[in-house]
Amino acid sequence: MNYWLMKSEPDEFSIDDLIACPNQTEAWHGIRNYQARNFMRDVMQIGDQAFFYHSSCKVPGIVGIAEVVTHAYPDSSAFNPNSKYFDPKSDPAQPRWVSVDIRFVEKFNDIIPLSLIKTLPQLADMYLVSKGSRLSIQPVTAEQWQAVLMLTR
Repeated sequence: MNYWLMKSEPDEFSIDDLIACPNQTEAWHGIRNYQARNFMRDVMQIGDQAFFYHSSCKVPGIVGIAEVVTHAYPDSSAFNPNSKYFDPKSDPAQPRWVSVDIRFVEKFNDIIPLSLIKTLPQLADMYLVSKGSRLSIQPVTAEQWQAVLMLTR
């Protein structure tokens, strides 16, 4: 099993929005970074776990857990001219962008703020706290996963 951190701006799509989705499942679409796309396309597997991270908000941080429930498939928003994620260079015959579906697993009682994560030695090498790290999908090691979970228990 792989572990991930998936960022979303809560005013666009929050963990509560995921909870409200049918079957608490939704497509993770609109990724327009090649490295993040490659993680979804080449590495993510059904059953992988992901921290749901609220970004670009008053208190950015990890708010819960989701599970990957599909393999990568073409991101239809890239083909929709009315979508803010439209990519006129993406071809349905050879799609440039992909999505995966995620399902809600758990919402934490309290947010684990980025400010706290940055202070913990066991998370010092987490991709999230690396200088210049802005990827919306990031790998998390098993050790980092457990260290973060310890903060919720």
